[in-house]
Amino acid sequence: MQLTPVRIEPLSPIEMFISWNNGELFSVSYVELRYYCPCAGCVDEHSGQRTIQRSSISPEIRPADVQLVGRYAIQISWSDGHATGMYHYDRLYELCQKQGRKLSQ
Repeated sequence: MQLTPVRIEPLSPIEMFISWNNGELFSVSYVELRYYCPCAGCVDEHSGQRTIQRSSISPEIRPADVQLVGRYAIQISWSDGHATGMYHYDRLYELCQKQGRKLSQ
């Protein structure tokens, strides 16, 4: 079974709720999601090193828009104007597990 999110929405002023088709529920902070943006502007394409600094992300960061990209990713447009990162579902699920907080149903 391919893991796909079935619901993505704001949970609070600082975190996003993501529900998966395997029944797992997570909250992930907006700062963490923004920090782990996978785009070439945030990650060096050659070394894989993150080029964005966590300290440069405002604690007030918010998603301005979330769009589905086919059946495999979401793209988040951020309140800081950044909008080039595509979060593939497998990477998004991994972020939920490592940087998120698992919620009970």
